[in-house]
Amino acid sequence: MPLLIDGHNLINALPDIDLADPNDEVLLIEKLRAYCGRTGKRCTVVFDSGIPGGRSRKLSTPQVEVIFAAAYRTNADRIIRRRIRQARDPGALTVVSTDHEIRHEAEVRRMRVLPSEDFAAQIGEAMAPAVPDERPDDVHLTDREIEYWLRCFGEEDEE
Repeated sequence: MPLLIDGHNLINALPDIDLADPNDEVLLIEKLRAYCGRTGKRCTVVFDSGIPGGRSRKLSTPQVEVIFAAAYRTNADRIIRRRIRQARDPGALTVVSTDHEIRHEAEVRRMRVLPSEDFAAQIGEAMAPAVPDERPDDVHLTDREIEYWLRCFGEEDEE
């Protein structure tokens, strides 16, 4: 299910990226590339104030499409709402935003809607390192099990 993401809204929900960082968009894009690579999902992320605006050829990949709103002409919210209205298969799209207008428009079209905070948690879970099996460090065998394994490997009693 493709994702349509309100970029700066999601950055605000992530604990490790700050909107004040001049590289905040690139940091989010790197995180989304890793997430999509791990989960097999595709996404479109929309940011405010790009120059000249539109799809970024440098930052987009087959899994992550990056769009910047043209400065002084539009904003990310308008682009996202237009994409919601124009979606050919609205049931196949998940919208990630906490903006009330965006969420409402997506819900009217029966799209799945995720608050940015919930999606940030999903990213964290998907990117967490795999936890090894919980096994005790010291395994104890009974005398009977020891005898069985000694017979299997041909060991003789040392008596």
